[in-house]
Amino acid sequence: MAILRHMSGGGLPSEQGIALLVTLLMLIAVLLLGASAARMAMLGEKAARAERDRYVAMQAAEDALADAEKEINGSAASAPARAALLAAGNGLGFLPGCGVGADNPALGLCAHAGGDAAAWETVDIGDDGAASRSVPFGRFTGAAMETGQGFLPFRRPRYIIERMPYHPPGEDAGGAHYLYRVTAIGFGARESTEVVLQASFRQADAGGTP
Repeated sequence: MAILRHMSGGGLPSEQGIALLVTLLMLIAVLLLGASAARMAMLGEKAARAERDRYVAMQAAEDALADAEKEINGSAASAPARAALLAAGNGLGFLPGCGVGADNPALGLCAHAGGDAAAWETVDIGDDGAASRSVPFGRFTGAAMETGQGFLPFRRPRYIIERMPYHPPGEDAGGAHYLYRVTAIGFGARESTEVVLQASFRQADAGGTP
């Protein structure tokens, strides 16, 4: 009987070793699953923040387009000197390379370069230095925009206005019509987030025809 008891108990150490190994493997698997879930959650949160920041920048760029449209349509709030430069049929102030300087009434007004590169391809629209060639939001219309931290753009959007020849369908190519191509850049809450939008606007002629 003693021999039988000894033989029956001889497998316990190996069984305990196998159980411990299985337990360790299961623990490692659980830890890996937990780490993977945490990583996915962090990536999802990061993507959501980036998308939200991009939305802030896009809204800012759209606001800049609307501000430029007010100028082009002769908003009553526009500075008189600026409004004169944007009067229908007037090409004064639209310079090659765009007007330069924060105090310049022609700031951001760009002459069409013809077959060369477009103004928005050669000008740093986001530059806000002393030699900037782009217009900050509200510069000539007096419009205000909140900037700061959180869900706000970290600085005001900017834009340029390019005067381009336009020929309505069916009209002689010699006719003098123009449209204004506006390129705007908006910023997110983070400096690295930027969105560039572009739109074209036409003023109404003296007879009221756009």
